Amino acid sequence: MEAGDEQLMLAYREGDAGAFEALYKRHKGALYRFVARSIRDRATAEELYQEIWMRVIEARGRYEVQAKFTIWLYTVAHNRLVDHWRKRGLALVSLDQEESGGIDPPAGADYEPHRILEAKQGLARFARALEALPPAQREAFLLHEEAGMSVAEIAHATGADEEAAKSRLRYALKKLKQAVGDD
Repeated sequence: MEAGDEQLMLAYREGDAGAFEALYKRHKGALYRFVARSIRDRATAEELYQEIWMRVIEARGRYEVQAKFTIWLYTVAHNRLVDHWRKRGLALVSLDQEESGGIDPPAGADYEPHRILEAKQGLARFARALEALPPAQREAFLLHEEAGMSVAEIAHATGADEEAAKSRLRYALKKLKQAVGDD
């Protein structure tokens, strides 16, 4: 049976470096996507991502289980992002838009270029809509989608009350659905 995140962090607090490696492997992808979609500049996002993990390392001696590890981790990330935004006058942050440099599928019998184009256009509309969301709504959406957090967990991680977190998520979802034309 696999150890839970909280048990791994407690083991890391006690000096088990392998426990940190397991936590990092488990959460690196979602946390990176959360940061990268919150910050426009890729280099800045990568720097903030590393700083968040450094804060986790520095806080290991003070770590106590008070909530799910993911809530604690994303609270650390939220606080670091807030610090970053404050230094820049709470400037609107955005989704890192990169050109899709992926490999195109082979042209088989069911190959339909117009469908691929439609999908890419829909993804671009979604990216623009996500970028246009107010930072608090974008953050609520990303915490829900990338970290799998509930409204209560989002509220806890961001220091908002549950009603505010619920509203932010609801408005974000409504705006994103309108933008992609999904009624």
